[in-house]
Amino acid sequence: MSASFASAQGAAREAAAAQHYPQGALYVVATPIGNLADITLRAMHVLLLADTVACEDTRHTQALLRAYGIDKGAAQLLAVHQHNEAEAAHHVVQRLQQGQRVAYVSDAGTPGVSDPGARLVAAVHAAGLRTVPLPGASSITTALSVAGAVAHSGEQGGFVFAGFLPVKNAERAAVIEQQLAHEARCVVLLEAPHRIEELAKALGVLGQRPVTLARELTKQFEEITTQPAEALTAWLSGSPQRSRGEFVVLLHPTPVASDDGDSLRVLRLLLQELPLKTAVRVAAEITGASRNVLYDTALQWKRDGAPTEAAAGGDADG
Repeated sequence: MSASFASAQGAAREAAAAQHYPQGALYVVATPIGNLADITLRAMHVLLLADTVACEDTRHTQALLRAYGIDKGAAQLLAVHQHNEAEAAHHVVQRLQQGQRVAYVSDAGTPGVSDPGARLVAAVHAAGLRTVPLPGASSITTALSVAGAVAHSGEQGGFVFAGFLPVKNAERAAVIEQQLAHEARCVVLLEAPHRIEELAKALGVLGQRPVTLARELTKQFEEITTQPAEALTAWLSGSPQRSRGEFVVLLHPTPVASDDGDSLRVLRLLLQELPLKTAVRVAAEITGASRNVLYDTALQWKRDGAPTEAAAGGDADG
């Protein structure tokens, strides 16, 4: 056991043992995303109590447990990862039906969000068995809490979780240009260090839209920065260290134009005679308003069925 956690087990028992922990239940346990001190007392108590610990990587989890002074034999660790999740879920269900308490952990953070675990939980539900969530660390909420990227109300309120984008450049670019560029709310992405530069390059089409990069969250070299999308590649190239570690990437909300300004009156008039993209470009040139804001506003009108475009005009240029 790490000397830093010598008294943690006692504190975990004292704080959490009074609660009832039923047998035959799957405990979905959040674990630290980098800083070992972010374990919760209840998580530690359940890991001590569990008959089986299901996990992505048994070696990684064994090292984590030993850091907290939790000793589990090899037979008590069960690998459940993306390549065997369906088969392993069957074994978990069998152990639950035998009355075991099974704790499931991913390599880091909250299972079942981006990490494996969703299929396991679904299988447990399908078998009529109980699941118990133990909240804790999550890279998604950690990044959101400090980025100032979530609007509190209106059409821009909340956020959209998109996770990992396609690996292939053309598919990634299509998602960004056809979907994310027109999403007014904050968008949460995840990316691995060996692909962050390609993602940054692809996001450059978003121009001045603010993007927060959060890497190595909770660790010694944690770094969080907000840059215009078009400046991300330059920022990453500023130091070799900046491309290391797992990334949470937040696309900030797109500004929405107010309908009491000249720019929107001009845009409405132009849309009656011109295709959407042409109308947006001309309105931006006439009024000096942001082309991105006008474009997003015109798209919203179109989605809402607002009568802005002439029937014969259409959207001929895309």
